[in-house]
Amino acid sequence: MKYLECRQVTKRFGALEALRQFSCAVEKGEILGVIGPNGSGKTTLFNVMVGIYSPEEGEIFFQGHSISKLPPHKICHRGIAKASQTIQSFLEITVLENLLIPAMYGKNLGAKKARAQAESILNFMGLQDVQDLPVSEISLAKRRRLEVGRVLATGAELLLLDEVMAGLNPHEVEEALRVLQRIRQDGKTIILVEHVMQAMMQFCERIIVLNHGEKIAEGRPEEVAQNPEVIQAYLGRPYA
Repeated sequence: MKYLECRQVTKRFGALEALRQFSCAVEKGEILGVIGPNGSGKTTLFNVMVGIYSPEEGEIFFQGHSISKLPPHKICHRGIAKASQTIQSFLEITVLENLLIPAMYGKNLGAKKARAQAESILNFMGLQDVQDLPVSEISLAKRRRLEVGRVLATGAELLLLDEVMAGLNPHEVEEALRVLQRIRQDGKTIILVEHVMQAMMQFCERIIVLNHGEKIAEGRPEEVAQNPEVIQAYLGRPYA
């Protein structure tokens, strides 16, 4: 049984097919990368997986059970959560309070256990030095780490991370990768969407490439990087 499986998933917005007959399978503990040009369907795929959108066709299974028709909060309780490319933290409240919310409402913990969970994640993510600051006062790199921490606070076992390194400098990207390696060692399964190709090549075991809502390639990072169809999708026909 596959840990997560998409079977012929199609999502339309009017006449636009944002995803077309998309299929994939993810094993427990795997690190899967998803890449593609802007508008290729990557974020739509994540939004379908977490129940923000329902597919017009096809079905998604998690641990052998269909989740295609479930609302987002029930999918979260099943163990899937997403960190968005647009930072979703509450800017006016503290870093610690931002972690208490998903612990209490995503993992259904009482106040005392939620605080213990939040403090553990603060230490794990290296945010303990800013725990009492409003999110508006911390750096972009730490806000990005907080986004991942909020996903962990829900108790999710499958993490969908959508461009959590966007806007970071090379040193901050390396720091982010170290955090992701620790999460991986903790037994989590990760699907990573990212435009920082250095990170994708270094971190992912397998990469899927989307273009215009369709899967055009899948394989090990080094195989995908040499695929002419992938090169054409990113750089245009003269370079393929």
